[in-house]
Amino acid sequence: MGTKDDPPPDATIVVPRDLAIGAVWLVFLLLFRRRYPVAVAVTMTVAQWTATSALGTAAVAVYSLAMLRSWRALVPVAAANMALIVALFWITSSWHQFRQGTVVFVLLYAVLITAGMLVRSRRQLIASMEERARAAETEQRLRVEEARLLERERIAREMHDVLAHRISLLAVHAGALEFRPDAPADQREAAGIIRQSAYEAMEDLREVIGVLRADAPGADPERPQPTLADVPALVRESRRAGGRITLEEEVPDPGRVPARVGRHAYRIVQEGLTNARKHAPGADVRVAVRTGDDLDIEIVNRLPPGPPAAPLPGSGSGLVGLAERVALLGGTLEHGRTAGGRFRLRARLPLGAAHAAGSGGKGEVHGELL
Repeated sequence: MGTKDDPPPDATIVVPRDLAIGAVWLVFLLLFRRRYPVAVAVTMTVAQWTATSALGTAAVAVYSLAMLRSWRALVPVAAANMALIVALFWITSSWHQFRQGTVVFVLLYAVLITAGMLVRSRRQLIASMEERARAAETEQRLRVEEARLLERERIAREMHDVLAHRISLLAVHAGALEFRPDAPADQREAAGIIRQSAYEAMEDLREVIGVLRADAPGADPERPQPTLADVPALVRESRRAGGRITLEEEVPDPGRVPARVGRHAYRIVQEGLTNARKHAPGADVRVAVRTGDDLDIEIVNRLPPGPPAAPLPGSGSGLVGLAERVALLGGTLEHGRTAGGRFRLRARLPLGAAHAAGSGGKGEVHGELL
């Protein structure tokens, strides 16, 4: 004979069956809530009629829907869930239980929906920031590549001017030898071949590299190329523009510096002064040019006080161009901030005969952009 505390005979069947049905719906939710959040949330709404344990599963489904889809899909499903929950409490509970249950589930759904939307917003923000970072990285890479190509074109134009001058001299001397009356016939013939070959080489050179000048309006094809001897004039010009520049030049034998090395050295000093004028206007700048086994160029300027400023669009392009020049000579380039609050640009250019003849050795670049 049972007591009044014993459960009804059918309770041992109803409770496990309710839990079993809820467990099945929970497995269904976990398997498909990310792939089909709307369909799963709608299914869970209906599933609440089959088992009271599905109420929590349906709430989790609404949270997943808020996390994975927009409010247009969320609002009707959440409203249907709340309407069904209110109906269930109205049918199965007393008035007191109806009020308590309705308030609890309204608050629960409000918290879950808010949390889901916050997670969704955070994920969207992270995805947007990652996309912007990728776009900025791509833009910077393209900007660096463009600067590299522009510098290569500039170097090619300089080489065109130098080669054109030298081939012209070769043609002039060969022509003079060709028309010397006292020269043997075979020498005059050979000189004529040299003169004609030089002329044809000039035409080929103009045809191949002349297109670079078409891409650079305003470029003067007859402008003489700078050398290491022009560096003092460059410094004086920068001083007249308001720069406070000190030049330390220790080049005992300028003739030992090949013309192509001197030309690139001039461009390195020019870019260093431009860099200092752009990022540290009015600061003291020290330019040092020394020769030993290599040509050593160093430009140092004091940085403005305060934390490093964010790099401007296009900043560092000139240093990318310098890297191309240094690599062409097989030298090394270093640039970056020093411990004393200064920015240093240093280049070492080989003066050896192999490099001077154009060995095409690979250069090294170390440092950061100002």
